[in-house]
Amino acid sequence: MLLLRTLLQMPELRLSLHTGEDQLDRTVTRVYGTELPDPSRYLSGGELVLSGLLWHHGPQDSETFVRSLASARVAGLAASETEDRALPTDLVDACVRHHVPLLEVPVDLSFATITERVSMELVGLSRHRRLLNVVAEGSGLPALLLAGSHELGASCWVLSTAGRVVAGGELPDRIGLVKEFLQADRLPKTVRGVTLVPVSERGGNRLTSWVLVVGGPVQQEAAAELASLVGLERLREAQGRQIENRTAAPLVSAVLNGSADLESRLAAAGLESARLRVISAVTSDQRTDLAAAVLEEALPQALVTPVGDTVYAIGKAGDSMPDDLREAMRVMEPGLGSSRVLVGISSPVTSRGLRGAAEEATHARRLGERRGGRTCVVAGEEIALHQLLLAGVPEELRTSLRRRLLGPVLDYDAEHGSDLVGTLKVFLDCSGSWTAAAAKLHVHVNTLRYRVGRVEELLGTDLAEFEARVDLFLALQAG
Repeated sequence: MLLLRTLLQMPELRLSLHTGEDQLDRTVTRVYGTELPDPSRYLSGGELVLSGLLWHHGPQDSETFVRSLASARVAGLAASETEDRALPTDLVDACVRHHVPLLEVPVDLSFATITERVSMELVGLSRHRRLLNVVAEGSGLPALLLAGSHELGASCWVLSTAGRVVAGGELPDRIGLVKEFLQADRLPKTVRGVTLVPVSERGGNRLTSWVLVVGGPVQQEAAAELASLVGLERLREAQGRQIENRTAAPLVSAVLNGSADLESRLAAAGLESARLRVISAVTSDQRTDLAAAVLEEALPQALVTPVGDTVYAIGKAGDSMPDDLREAMRVMEPGLGSSRVLVGISSPVTSRGLRGAAEEATHARRLGERRGGRTCVVAGEEIALHQLLLAGVPEELRTSLRRRLLGPVLDYDAEHGSDLVGTLKVFLDCSGSWTAAAAKLHVHVNTLRYRVGRVEELLGTDLAEFEARVDLFLALQAG
C-alpha cells in the first residue's frame, strides 16, 4: 500500500505539502497527469493527479477543477507552475474546502520523474501481492519460485547450504555458489553472473539458511522480497522437521538402551521395515547445535537428536550415503567457523542390528578423530575389524598396550635415532615378505633381516609366529 505520506518522505521527489496534513494516509493507486479544466470522467479514485495548472485563469477555474477531483475521490493533487512563483491562493483555498491534499512539485522536477518513481513503487506492491497470493494458495515452493522468476525476469533457484537444489532445476555451479555464500562478508552478493540472497537463518547460523540464486544482477529490493516469501516455505519445512524429530529422541534412546519397545518406536517413525543406518556426530568444541544443523542439512530425510554432547541420526540406508555426506560437509566447511566436525556412519542394518550399528557409528567416528581435515566422515564398511576393535578401547589402555608390547624398541629408537618401529610396520604390512618389505624400504634384504632380528632380540619374540605378528600389528595400530 502506497500512501501520500510515503511520497513526501522520498527525498528524490522533494515534494512539499500545502494542505491536507490530516489526509496523508490516503492510498495512491496510480499517477494521472492532466491539464483539463474538468478531468473527472478520466478518474476512478485513488489517483495522484499531476498538473502544471495550464487550465488556471482565475478562482472559478480552481473551484471547478478541485471539485471534480474531490468527486472522483483522488488521493491528492501535485501541482507545479511553469514559472518560479507560489501556487495560486484560490487553488489552496479550494483544496482546503474540498479536502483534497495539495502537494507542490519543484519547478525543476519533471512530472516524468514523479510518474516513474511512483509507478516503480506501485509495481513493487503489485508484485508483492501476486507473490503473496501464490503463498496463500499453498501452491508450494516450486510455484512460488516460478512466479518469482516471472516477476524478476530472471531464472531463480533455491539451494541448501549442503549444496542440494531445493527448487529450480539443475544448477551446474551450485557447489561453488554455496561456498561463496557461506564465505561472504555481506549479502546479497553478485558473483559469477548471479545474485546470492539469504533466505532465512535459524538461531543466527548461516548454515541453517537457504540460498536464493537469481540469474543476473537484479533490483535488490525485489530479490529480498522474493527471499522473504521463500523464507515462509523454509519455516514450514523447519517446523515439519521439528515435528518429525520429536520421534527421534525416544527412538535413539531405545536403540542405545536396547529397549523392548524399539519396534513400536520404529513404527511410529515410519521406519519399521527399512534397512537403516545410524550416524554419530560431534564437534571439536562440543557444539551440538552445529552438529545437528550439519546433519539436518546434509541428511534431510533422517531423524536427528542430540544425546549429551553427541548428535545421533537414524535414516534409511543408501549405498551413497557416506559419499553424499562427505560432499555435503565439504561444501559446508566455510560455515563451520573454528569447529571441526567428526561423523561416523554405521553399515546398513535391520531393526535387530540397530544397537550394534550405533556402537559401530561411534567407533567409526572415534577413528575419524585421528585423521586430518576440518570435517571427517568414516563409514563402518570402510573399517577393518581390528580398527573397530581398537576404536572401542579407551585411549589410556591403547597407549598402555602399545608401550607394553613395543617399549624396548621405542626406547632403542629414541636412544640411537633409528627407526626399527618403522621397519617393523613395513615388514608386517607386507605380510612378512622379505623382498617386498626390502623394496619398500629401499634397503638390501640382508639389511632388513638384520633390523628385524634386532627387533626380535629387543622384544624377546619370534616374528615367524603368527600370534606374535598379530599382537605387534595391533600395538602399532594402537599408536
